[in-house]
Amino acid sequence: MISVTALGEVLIDFTDAGTSPAGMKIFERNPGGAPANVLVALKKLGHDVAFIGKVGHDMHGEFLRKTLVDNGIDCTGLISDPDFFTTLAFVALDENGDRSFSFARKPGADTQLKPEDLPLDVIRNSKVFHVGSLSLTDEPARSATIAALDAAKQAGCVMSYDPNYRDSLWTGADAAAEQMRSIIKYMDLIKISAEECPLMTDEAEPEAAAAKLLEQGASIVVVTLDADGAFVATKDGSRMVPSFRVEAVDTTGAGDSFWGGFLTAFVESGLAPSEVSIERAAQFVRFGNAVASLCVRNRGAIPAMPERKDVEEVLAVAADQQ
Repeated sequence: MISVTALGEVLIDFTDAGTSPAGMKIFERNPGGAPANVLVALKKLGHDVAFIGKVGHDMHGEFLRKTLVDNGIDCTGLISDPDFFTTLAFVALDENGDRSFSFARKPGADTQLKPEDLPLDVIRNSKVFHVGSLSLTDEPARSATIAALDAAKQAGCVMSYDPNYRDSLWTGADAAAEQMRSIIKYMDLIKISAEECPLMTDEAEPEAAAAKLLEQGASIVVVTLDADGAFVATKDGSRMVPSFRVEAVDTTGAGDSFWGGFLTAFVESGLAPSEVSIERAAQFVRFGNAVASLCVRNRGAIPAMPERKDVEEVLAVAADQQ
């Protein structure tokens, strides 16, 4: 059985890499896309994973397919479409390693996934089914996402969601909120950022936002708080879990690496979402924090996902210092 299958975007992150001798800005081609990033993190941590999505039949699409295959990801559900170009994201970094995005996606191949493209046997053979929200921005990918969620729910998969809001890909905040909230009802595990709290729940504070998502049926809600760590809530309580303090080089993929670590710990627990206590949920978050602390020390998203031995070393050092 596949530990986690994810549906959504795999794309090129052209990351700010300084300037050329002529004074022109240089962008470095890095493979990325939130659902794909999560899967690479999980695979590096020892789990079998599968990806569902669409790229163009072009140089970037072939590069992305090779990257996923080289990282051991099942690409049965990755389609190369000759009619649409692979989605590109240009990523600028400030002095703190924080990002701003500009997308070439009008339309990008990732938005063209159709319900009939779905490998239903892959979905049904998965313990966890994970999605983001970028597959909800346009048709036909929106309908494909809903069809996949219905199939996964019917198959008894644990349902995982990371909205990953990108304002430039929506017609407005109201449209984004409507679509991003529309699939909460499916979800067992939800990760949002502090900035996404109002968009997803109309609540600005993590505690209130998490409580509202739990009321809508989620079993575990995590609100990431950048360098401060993460807030986690279950039906039996909540707590803050501090981060591992490091000097960030590039925060691209930080949240995805965190969620890959969290899902790793969750799957390895053998528990159903409703069985997870707040103590165990906090342990999952701590493992995710350790993964993210390694990811941000390197450039790019997929290339920066850490090996398990390095994560365990971070946890061991932290335990010795307590």
